[in-house]
Amino acid sequence: MTGDYPDLIADIPEPYSDLLANVPALINAPQTWNVTVSDAKFHWYDLVAGFPSIPDIRDPVGRYLRRMQFDLEATAEKRLLYFVVTRPRVRFDAKRATQWGFFSLKLTIPLLVGVQEERQHVTIELEVPFAATLKKPVVTLSEHFVTLNWGGLVEALSIHDVLQNYDNDVKFPSKLLYVGQTKDPAGRLPKARLTAVQKLHQQHSEDSDMLLLIQRMNVTVTSDEGDPADLPENQNPVAVDALTKDRMDLIECALIKYFEEPSTRTRSAQEMLARRGRIIEVQAAHKVAGFRIDLRLAQAGKYHELQSERVAASRAHIIDCVVLGGEIGVTRVVPEKVKA
Repeated sequence: MTGDYPDLIADIPEPYSDLLANVPALINAPQTWNVTVSDAKFHWYDLVAGFPSIPDIRDPVGRYLRRMQFDLEATAEKRLLYFVVTRPRVRFDAKRATQWGFFSLKLTIPLLVGVQEERQHVTIELEVPFAATLKKPVVTLSEHFVTLNWGGLVEALSIHDVLQNYDNDVKFPSKLLYVGQTKDPAGRLPKARLTAVQKLHQQHSEDSDMLLLIQRMNVTVTSDEGDPADLPENQNPVAVDALTKDRMDLIECALIKYFEEPSTRTRSAQEMLARRGRIIEVQAAHKVAGFRIDLRLAQAGKYHELQSERVAASRAHIIDCVVLGGEIGVTRVVPEKVKA
């Protein structure tokens, strides 16, 4: 299996006895799954694709970029899901000055919005960090970052950190284009070398900012025989990874079906055929009767109001899924109708 989806069908190790020894033990009773998000974080993909591969850690922005690289590189060893999301282009206006409120830490920062670089501004209220030696920081603006020098501490914040983490009146849609998994020993996603995401970046980089929403999923299994993950023979790392792979593959396929518009899909017929095979394989192995995916987050903000070509904007995407002969049927659930 080649291309952007080598892990859909795992390579078979030799000898075969080793393979059989590591196959996870399964249960015979039908299963239903409840899938929730235990952790989620946005990363600004344009910074990965457009900045130096080795940032200068002597600079606050360089340290920021290096931490971001470390975070993304760590995901390549984990089975997490990511969404490729675009938002209208927005930058700090470094040619205009910032302004402080009277007797407060309210900071007004000038912005340039959209391809036409419409002048706007955002006002945020800062809090003095514990390590600060200044009552107000020295503020420096660049196109992508604002740095706050508090004397004993220097913070670097991207424009998307500011809009995401501080109350403001800026309202833009988050448009979901693509669903994928982070597990990849080659680490192509953090290196901006994943072909499908590269193509999307090329298509949208002129008028949009591209972000990755990386999510850790939690799967609760309901079955008369319990959860196979709880069986003692499934506690070894290989069995745990195999079970997680099956679950993430099925969840990924369901989210692709729910969010992605087939007419604009970047996926090849070969990949879709492989995914159909995985759906059949996982459903047969685990006897999945159905599952629900609940993407709601307790601390969801405006950036988590996701929409796509197929789905209207919402911070509360809840999806009921059924598996039918290699296809996944998805139905959106109204949050008010979800039982507590």
